[in-house]
Amino acid sequence: MVERSKVRVLIAKPGLDGHDRGAKVIARAFRDAGFEVIYTGIRQTPEQIVESVIQEDVDVLGLSILSGAHMVLIPKILKLLEENGVKVNEDVLVIAGGIIPPDDAQELEKMGVAKVFGPGSPIGDIINFVDEKVAKLKKFA
Repeated sequence: MVERSKVRVLIAKPGLDGHDRGAKVIARAFRDAGFEVIYTGIRQTPEQIVESVIQEDVDVLGLSILSGAHMVLIPKILKLLEENGVKVNEDVLVIAGGIIPPDDAQELEKMGVAKVFGPGSPIGDIINFVDEKVAKLKKFA
């Protein structure tokens, strides 16, 4: 297992969604588990999120979205990451959560999101998933 204090996690709220309780719960859970956490706050554009990923040199990007715009915003973030030389799930593990229908979650995972966690996902499962996947990232190999 990777030393969690060396893993930087960015939690971001893309789009106009103003509900961030879930994002704050996840950010706190990661922090309490020993990860270094950056929370961008609400109403972030894809460009702002990608800029934060690069500036903060994070290992994990967690996207929380409840607005229904996930099939527009998340693919745009994935594209911008790649355009800026960030290899999704090699340089930065990308996970998502929120109100995302199962069919859309499958499509996002095909596009490159490592995992989509829906409402009620056990926090321990999310942290264990990140532990497992981050240990495989090139910078921790």
